[in-house]
Amino acid sequence: MLKKLLKKVYSKKPNVPEKSSTEDILRKEIQLDGNLEQTLGFFKEIYSYPDNQDFVIRNIHINGMSKKAALIYIWTITDVTLIDQHILTPLIRNNSTSSKIEDIVSIQSVDTKNVIKDILPEINKGSAALIIEGDPQAYLFSVTNFEGRGVEKSENETVVKGPKEAFTEKSSTNISLIRKKIKNENLVVESLTITERSKNDLFIIYEKDLANEKLVENVRERVNSLQVDAIQNLSLLEQHIEERKFSIFPTVLYTERPDRAASFIEDGYIVLIMDNSPACLVLPATFWSFYHSSEDHYLRFHYGNFTRLLRIIALFITLFTSAIYVGVVTYHAEMIPPDLLLAIAATRERVPFPAAIEVIIMELAFELIREAGLRVPSPIGPTIGIVGALILGQAAVQANIVSPIVVIVVALGGLSSFAVGDISMNFSIRLTRFLFLLVASLFGIYGMAALFTFGIFYLVSLKSFGVPYLAPLTPKYVSSGDTIFRRVLQYEMYRPGYVKPKDIKKK
Repeated sequence: MLKKLLKKVYSKKPNVPEKSSTEDILRKEIQLDGNLEQTLGFFKEIYSYPDNQDFVIRNIHINGMSKKAALIYIWTITDVTLIDQHILTPLIRNNSTSSKIEDIVSIQSVDTKNVIKDILPEINKGSAALIIEGDPQAYLFSVTNFEGRGVEKSENETVVKGPKEAFTEKSSTNISLIRKKIKNENLVVESLTITERSKNDLFIIYEKDLANEKLVENVRERVNSLQVDAIQNLSLLEQHIEERKFSIFPTVLYTERPDRAASFIEDGYIVLIMDNSPACLVLPATFWSFYHSSEDHYLRFHYGNFTRLLRIIALFITLFTSAIYVGVVTYHAEMIPPDLLLAIAATRERVPFPAAIEVIIMELAFELIREAGLRVPSPIGPTIGIVGALILGQAAVQANIVSPIVVIVVALGGLSSFAVGDISMNFSIRLTRFLFLLVASLFGIYGMAALFTFGIFYLVSLKSFGVPYLAPLTPKYVSSGDTIFRRVLQYEMYRPGYVKPKDIKKK
């Protein structure tokens, strides 16, 4: 019988995306015909039963209907208690001869499928499939119970004033956290299955009365065009959907805060959520999205703008401090006051290296200490950072490897880099700092000015899903002008015009 069915399926010449056994692929194309034993045989072959220990086939007899049946599920990702109380017990105790399955079981979500390839993804997501003798379809019950941690505080985007909740690795929990903040019937949660083998679900979240339809369609097309076997989390998906793969600056915002995601959705942006990722992706993303913090609007107008002022100052300090020191000491000594120049010369009298080598050595040491502090176990991480910086800095000065002013310059630039909260933008700034340092050591201040000008041109050329990277600063759009500084909340009357929302007025 199996050979006859396989022969029929062979004649259809289906599209075969996966490179596994041809017989296994074709078996998944078979439609159910009501033969219970034969159908169970197909599932046993596909799931390698009984070698596969978490795959369960529960044979039962439905009283009243006088029919044999089997319940198929993977017990490690399902709620076994729910199956026992709301599926198995009602079926076994049923005495009605005409009751439908939907009327017997007390599960909220019941669906039917009649092709094996349509049933398999549901079982793999944690659903239970009921197959009844003589019935050419399978009943699918949603009893998913993936293990995961509870809602905790945000680790990378901490705030003093504001919500403390952070996303988890369960997409259902993350969607719930967003819906808790946006109680609107226009909030749409679309589901797409991506990748060929892992069959992971990606959720596209937006408000249909705000988000631009062309932008939503652009996101759908880019996600559907992926030809990848497995994308397990959003960190990998981000690298697949971004426009410029080799750009040093990120064009997709990665955030772990539900309140921040909700605020972007209410401005007409699109949010992507996926299982196994304790965060979401916000599309499109401009430079200012990475510069801003979720706490900026929670603080009063003056306090929020003060923190932004500190952040922009820290950004320039971490970019230019080391490079300016190298350029001035090496090529432009006339720019330094005589007393300071004599002090610098006295401290560098016994140092055998040029200023550029000094700074590069200390910059690399600072990056090593920072990376080591992140990777070691958390109880000793801060200790390594403090002890390493103190001991290495003091020992390097006493050994005449570097001068004391270099330690000050590098430490000031390194500490300022922590003010850039977004991880991706933080890496961009740190790498750009080394570019300025290299150019300053070769061409001085003139090289830095040329590199900065080229960098502005490069930023202007970037786009994120069709949106200019520096908008609304350049080009100008109708918006609330939320760039370097923010306005009083009562004066923020417009949504960002560069995402072309359907309703641009907030008030």
